[in-house]
This record gives sequence, C-alpha cells and structure tokens, in this order.
Amino acid sequence: MKVLHVVENLHNGAVENWLVRMLGHARRNDVDADWTFYCAHGLPGRLDEQARGLGAKVVHSPVPIGRKADFARALRDELNSGAYPVMHCHHDLVSAMYLAASIGTPVKKRIVHVHNADESVLTPSKVKQLLLKEPMRKVCIAMADRIAANSNHTLDTFLAGRERKPERDVVHLYGVDPAAFAGPAPDRRAFRASLGLPAEAKLLLFAGRLVPEKNPVFAVDVLAELVALDPRAFGIFAGAGGEEAAVRERIAAHGLGESVRMLGWRNDVAQVMRSADWFILPHPEEPMEGFGLAVVEAQLAGLRLLLSTGIADDPLLPSARYSRLPLAAGAASWAAAAVALDALPAPSADAARAELAESAMDMDRALASLRGLYQ
Repeated sequence: MKVLHVVENLHNGAVENWLVRMLGHARRNDVDADWTFYCAHGLPGRLDEQARGLGAKVVHSPVPIGRKADFARALRDELNSGAYPVMHCHHDLVSAMYLAASIGTPVKKRIVHVHNADESVLTPSKVKQLLLKEPMRKVCIAMADRIAANSNHTLDTFLAGRERKPERDVVHLYGVDPAAFAGPAPDRRAFRASLGLPAEAKLLLFAGRLVPEKNPVFAVDVLAELVALDPRAFGIFAGAGGEEAAVRERIAAHGLGESVRMLGWRNDVAQVMRSADWFILPHPEEPMEGFGLAVVEAQLAGLRLLLSTGIADDPLLPSARYSRLPLAAGAASWAAAAVALDALPAPSADAARAELAESAMDMDRALASLRGLYQ
C-alpha cells in the first residue's frame, strides 16, 4: 500500500524515529511498505538517508508551513503527482491543514495520528490558539477516516468529550524494539570513568528533549535534594532543546556543576540507560504526556522510574519499579522516593523484555496494527 506520511522532519523527533524504526522492521521481515515521508518543516534531518536506504522517498516541503496557502498547494501537488491512496498525518490538530489540502486528490483514506495531548496549533498567539483549536478539531473529526492515538488519554483528549467510534477511533501503541537493550550489560565503571565520575556514582538520568513539556529544570531540583541525601548521586542529561540554558542556570544556582554531565544527543541512549540507576520524567500534569516511549525503554534498561502524575499507565509494564508523584510534592519528596526505590531490589530487564513481547508494543504486533490502519 502506497502511503504518504506527513511529518515535521526526519530528525530527532520521537514520532519520526518511531516511523523509521517501524519501516526498518518491515524491511527486515519482508513486509511491504511503500512509504513517502513529506517533511512539513522543509528541513533535512539526520534520518533522511536512513529512510532512503530503507526504500522510502523523502520529500522536503518547498514552502515554509507558515505560508499556509502556498504550503497547501505544494502538498496538494505531491499528493496528485504521487497518486497516493493513503495520507497518514502525524501533526495532531494541525493535520486539519493537510486534510483540507487533500480534497480532490487521489487520496482515498485519510488518517490523523495524535501523538500528544498538547493540542498545539503552531501559533504563539494564545488568542489564535483558542480560536483555531475547535475548528481544526472539527475538520479532523469530519474528514479523517481513521483517528489513531498513542494512548487512551491522548485519544480522549483529542475527541474532547465525543464518544469513540469503534470503526474510526483507535489506540495504536508504538512498537518498541528491545534489541538495543539485549546482550551483555555495559561496563558501568568504564562509563562512569568516561564521564570523569567515581566508580560508585549513582546516576539519575534525564533522557529526551530539553523542553518545557518535559520539565528538565525540575529534574535539577530533584538532583540537588538527592545529592544532599546521598553524596554518591550524580545527574546526567542526554538530550538537547530550548531549555538547555535554563537547565544550566539551575545547575549553577544549586552549585551542582561537578555533579552533572550534559551529554547532548547520543546515538547510544540504550547503553547510557543501562549504565544509569534512576530514570526521571517530571512531565507537567496538564497536559499529560501522550505516550512515554522513553519510559518503556527505561524499563527495558532495568531502571527505577521517578514519574510525575502527568505520566499515564499505558507505558508501564507489570514489572516496573517506579514512584509516581505530583510535582506539588516538591523536589525533596521526589529525592526521598529515589532513595526508597534504591533500597528495593533492582527491576528485572529480562522480565520487562518478556512482558513487552506479550504486549501491543511488540514490534510484530505494532506493525500489523499500523498496516491495519490502511486497510
């Protein structure tokens, strides 16, 4: 089936990484996947060549998405020239623009895939956000043949009180590849030495985009309290983003310069995770996290989890060792929870992999579910 995926760009985004991962799984298992990635931001990404190597076509929009009419015409031209029977939109409410552009093209099935509950409409104006959200939601609900979401919470948020239609509205959990978390455990001492840390260091890991919706600054506050309780504690931040300066400022304010390592984006995040002790995701409670892919990966790495109440149950496997706290409990309570988790036996990475294999996040099941959207 020929499918046009409309994405932001094939770079560091979780959605795009997931799609390329699913395409790779399809290729390795000789499953047909005739995919084109239409990159709405028009920018090259680090995954472009990987996607092309897997047989996908990668198209960068020749027009900035901010020039809405010209952007829609360019997308429409691609839909017509490529004669795509399926358009799979991955931009939540903004997918309304893509749906409108597809009118009168060969597209027969239109899919809106909702990946978070942020409900962004690509404008800094709060007034425009309020004015545009509901009209764009109505366009998506009226025009989409399928509305897929990465969690129950995300789907219900997008539908905004409307009842689900079984033939249209579905939850599709991401496929998670456990391969990177298998094999011999990394040398934890060598990893610590590579960062200039003592062999006995206990590592609190924040892995992901350094953006407000991930709340990395709060993680620094937790680390400050944790170091006071256990001087062996150190923090590592694997990721980058607009909050990096704020994170560094908070590190300096707490006098934690020697207790933190900023790693930037890493290609070996699985090994970084397997070398850490705790994983922290203090996501704001409103809006909640759509689906915590990194939460699943942290379980596969055998990490203890410190999560906010902004994380739903969807990504938690039965063997998860975690503490879920409100942000209002304060950083000291989070640090105390970390110490309490550390006193318990370490969670089993083997058990997490076995549980994943029986879940909807298994790669084979997830690929079959994804292909089912196109039928």
